[in-house]
Amino acid sequence: MTDTSGHRNSVTASPAFIDRLRERFGDDALNTGDAIRQQHGTSEAYFADALPDAVLFARSTGDVADLVKMCAAQGVPVVAFGAGTSIEGNALPVQGGVSVDLSQMDAILAVNADDFDCTVQAGVRREQLNEYLRDTGLFFPIDPGANATIGGMASTRASGTNAVRYGTMREAVLALTIVTADGKAITTARRARKSAAGYDLTRLFVGSEGTLGIITEVTLRLHPIPETISAAVCGFETLQGAVDTVVQSIQCGIPLARVEILDDRQMAAVNAWSKLDYPEVTTLFFEFHGSPGGVAEQVEIVRDLSNANGGGDFQWSNLPEERAKLWRARHEAYYAAVNVRPGAVGWATDVCVPISRLPECLVQTKADLEKSSIPATILGHVGDGNFHVVFSIDPNAPEEMAEVKAINERLVARALAMEGTCTGEHGIGLGKQDALIAELGEAVDVMRLLKRALDPQNIMNPGKIFALDMQ
Repeated sequence: MTDTSGHRNSVTASPAFIDRLRERFGDDALNTGDAIRQQHGTSEAYFADALPDAVLFARSTGDVADLVKMCAAQGVPVVAFGAGTSIEGNALPVQGGVSVDLSQMDAILAVNADDFDCTVQAGVRREQLNEYLRDTGLFFPIDPGANATIGGMASTRASGTNAVRYGTMREAVLALTIVTADGKAITTARRARKSAAGYDLTRLFVGSEGTLGIITEVTLRLHPIPETISAAVCGFETLQGAVDTVVQSIQCGIPLARVEILDDRQMAAVNAWSKLDYPEVTTLFFEFHGSPGGVAEQVEIVRDLSNANGGGDFQWSNLPEERAKLWRARHEAYYAAVNVRPGAVGWATDVCVPISRLPECLVQTKADLEKSSIPATILGHVGDGNFHVVFSIDPNAPEEMAEVKAINERLVARALAMEGTCTGEHGIGLGKQDALIAELGEAVDVMRLLKRALDPQNIMNPGKIFALDMQ
């Protein structure tokens, strides 16, 4: 594939500097092998590979701080890497340097069950944390689909299937430990549920994609495991009917825990990929949480709304293993969509609009996709107005890249015209820098000022969110 990033990918760490890193961290932690560098220089999506000069497997905040100090002294870029599941090129080291892999920082440091919070290292995985919490009666609800690291989720301000009920990482994070661009380790807040003490640094770093500092520890808000959990799948005659059901459910005050939409093409892809036999029509995946009586009442109202909007029978999944199978199929939807064509790569995009504008935005987007020559599916967290489009493209066909880019630009323009955002959860990374300017205008200049103030050498994940000439 050709380089689509618009950034250089040159070697920025000298052999002498690599030797000093090896002396400090040891051969077991510092790796310059081609296979490891390739792993850390490849994204889930269509962006060109961009390899780091070296990969450090950090084991502590002290390791990260020492690395950043050494890199700052030489002006060498540092790019944080969690699970590598970002799809806007967020973790690609487009200017070389050192990729700091936080996956071995996977300790759960404290669980304060009485206070409904916990503190974990950045490399803890979402599923790992919930397995650990199981016996406490608590759970961490943010579910972006992939088994991402908590640090990566905080860095990209992830949300996911449970966001309509439990919020996003913006609401879930109480405090962070950050290594700043000069190698200092700072804590952004205490465990108190609210504070008026100074600037809200926690919110500044959540969603900053590693461009202001590296997250090494996260304190999270937890929730009680619901007494009753019930999941259901319902197919619809039309996309409009499915989306109207979601909007009306929310307007009726139904506390939906999860509600996901998969259009007819996505359902066909899921059936083929996950060996399922759902009707290949636009489908909603629901999950209801609460007391037995509360869940029964929620289900009755939503079922009535579904029937009125052309919905079919509800297929229930009440046992844990049945629900796990259902949501596993949803979580694998990206790979299902990409693999409708052998040898294809994925181009995934997302937008988010006010819930009242969601039916209009989705129907117009579907009409646009049906005119396209490239396979594409719609899926998303429609309970909060967020949906995704996944294109399956030939990486060697520039005309396909151009067509998808044009469709994506129309989608973003449509969302912005409806007072929405160019990305609900993927972040800006490399792919949506122009869209960010279209969305926020001169506010992006304020972001640049913050970047210059906190990272004057531009060594923290350079080239992401916005191009920045530091000279």
